[in-house]
Amino acid sequence: MSPDSTSHVHVQKRQSFYGKYRDIIHRLMFLFGALLVFRLGAHIPVPGIDNAALAQFFQQNSQTFVGLFNMFSGGALERMSIFALGIMPYISASIIVQLMTAIVPSLEALKKEGEQGRRKINQYTRQGTLLLGFVQAAGMCAGLISQGITVTTGMAFFIPALTSLLAGTMFLMWLGEQITERGVGNGISMIIFAGIVATLPNLVVQALSADNVDIIKIFVFGVLTLAVMAAIVYIEKAQRRVPVNYAQRQQGRRIFSAQQTHLPLKINMAGVIPAIFASSLLLFPASLGQWVGSSDPNANAFKRGLQDFALLLSPGSTLYLVIFGVLIIFFCYFYTALMFSPKEVAENLKRSGAYVPGIRPGEQTSRYLDHVLNRLTFIGAIYMMVVCLMPLILQNSFGGNLHLGGTSLLIVIVVVMDFMAQLQAHLTSHQYDNQTLMKKST
Repeated sequence: MSPDSTSHVHVQKRQSFYGKYRDIIHRLMFLFGALLVFRLGAHIPVPGIDNAALAQFFQQNSQTFVGLFNMFSGGALERMSIFALGIMPYISASIIVQLMTAIVPSLEALKKEGEQGRRKINQYTRQGTLLLGFVQAAGMCAGLISQGITVTTGMAFFIPALTSLLAGTMFLMWLGEQITERGVGNGISMIIFAGIVATLPNLVVQALSADNVDIIKIFVFGVLTLAVMAAIVYIEKAQRRVPVNYAQRQQGRRIFSAQQTHLPLKINMAGVIPAIFASSLLLFPASLGQWVGSSDPNANAFKRGLQDFALLLSPGSTLYLVIFGVLIIFFCYFYTALMFSPKEVAENLKRSGAYVPGIRPGEQTSRYLDHVLNRLTFIGAIYMMVVCLMPLILQNSFGGNLHLGGTSLLIVIVVVMDFMAQLQAHLTSHQYDNQTLMKKST
């Protein structure tokens, strides 16, 4: 075979590979391009910031909620970029809208209207994001002025900074929706994932470059990290398989024999959402207290109270651990109830002629599934609470330079697992479509 014919064969193979996986390649390219835009935007500064004063402020408050907020924003807060607020206002608005959906009958009815109702609820979420983003941006701008981090003061700083921060948050919300629709994975989770991963190398360098580095503590830290990662992967893949039998049925002239299958129920059905929701709810009041409050003895009692409140909610404090744990358990049950309805599943099983062995179809099946789901959710909530809180509790034992971020580690692993699952689903669907087209062509 001549060299020209060999190169021609290779070109054909590359073209056939691209043609076969064109949709998936485009989705991955869009995902990486969107994350690149997010990382570039994290380096665009808000106008009017004194960089030296900002660096000093972060050095003094690295162990408070400011460091946690900075990690979720991918370092954008430390640079005070236009993405400094991150995606947290959107997450907070989503929490409020979903809570209202479960409480307000009109919103609950709107949720059941299908695609049109979902679009209306998304519109309410965007409006809530705009409102919460405005409040947080205003509080941050006021805090920057009070902390002496700005070059200018008054409206000369307030208006351009507020506009930049609010525009950055709304752009991230839009970018996340576009990733969900045109990329692979959940867009909001992917943005948070990219922000956490971008800050990990800096955290490792800081830990290793400290003056009081202890090799034994570093080793124990690495072992604990691997153990937590293995536990997260094991629990996330764990399922309770409820047996389901299908009775023999006849459809037209065809007779379908009885079948046995199972209903898979994950231990952690809510995924990483409870940890993100709990973190965002804690960050919102703490951020306002830190930025708007003041530790100056000459300041009024309200500002001093806000500063004290922010210190009480600093990561590692007793109040923070208690509230964080309670919020994680609450959102585990709340989000699981939103995702899985035992009554609806029982009705679907009954209509399809399926039943759980030993359980009557209908109401008894619904009660049985609800009982099983509550037990699984309890185990999943305890697991998530331990993963998120244990590193904070052990932090003092390892020193301030070592951080086993349970929440960030959980988010990274779960998002990667979800990304791989969705990528596999796209590949399977694409392979099925190709086989269908080949059958039609023959």
